[in-house]
Amino acid sequence: MTTVQTTTESQPTTTEVGPPWPTKIVVLLREGLLPWQELNVTAFLAGAVAAAIPELIGRPYEDADGTRYLATIRQPVLVMTGPADVLARARERAVQRALPTSVFTADLFATGGDAENRAAVQAVRGADLDLVGIALHGPKNAVDKVVKGARMHP
Repeated sequence: MTTVQTTTESQPTTTEVGPPWPTKIVVLLREGLLPWQELNVTAFLAGAVAAAIPELIGRPYEDADGTRYLATIRQPVLVMTGPADVLARARERAVQRALPTSVFTADLFATGGDAENRAAVQAVRGADLDLVGIALHGPKNAVDKVVKGARMHP
């Protein structure tokens, strides 16, 4: 595992884990989505993983002019794709392994906001969710087992 020492005037010295990453973040999309849907689902799900696991967020950026920019997820987010049954199995495996997982269902394309999104998911049993995307984070080997059968997004 590689570590990098970092310092700034506003933050103390910290050790950040760098490549090779000990964990993996995957967004798994259902095949057949429209391009805007793929992008929307990916953004929502990656944001959910980042919100749930703060240590995945790096430090803010700053350009040579001193303009500051928001911090981003500090490791790659792999985007994969598969048919509906692969997503259903991946959700089940992730739940069994207690991996941090976020879901996006087809119903969410027609809702108007966060409260409606949560209500739409809560109305359906997990095994019956009409998944169009899931995201998860965990140790590399565990994530690889969860997304078995999926392939890298083209």
